[in-house]
Amino acid sequence: MSSPQKLNAVFYRSANGHEPVRDWLKGLPKPERQAIGEDIAYVQFKWPIGKPRVDHLRGSVWEVRTSLGNRIARTLFAVVRGQMVLLHAFIKKTQQTPSEAIDLAEKRFKEWRHGET
Repeated sequence: MSSPQKLNAVFYRSANGHEPVRDWLKGLPKPERQAIGEDIAYVQFKWPIGKPRVDHLRGSVWEVRTSLGNRIARTLFAVVRGQMVLLHAFIKKTQQTPSEAIDLAEKRFKEWRHGET
């Protein structure tokens, strides 16, 4: 039996070259960046996995949940052909993931798929 392939994490990049998830991560304190990075790496190596670390939101959009002490970070992503496309990330302020965040991730995924070669 072969071991599962590691997902290759890639950042969504807008038409103007902006990488919103990378930029968001750069604005966080180093320990929080590390915790989020470790959770993303865990998903890369263990995919497919489910709760509590990962949850399916809608369509192609999934989320990685990272606990940051008294806050919770969400990194929204999609998986296509061995790639984990990091679409959107934020600190969660409500119980549910806001539908606007999922809508934005879906929009970015469509743009990413349209632009990929």
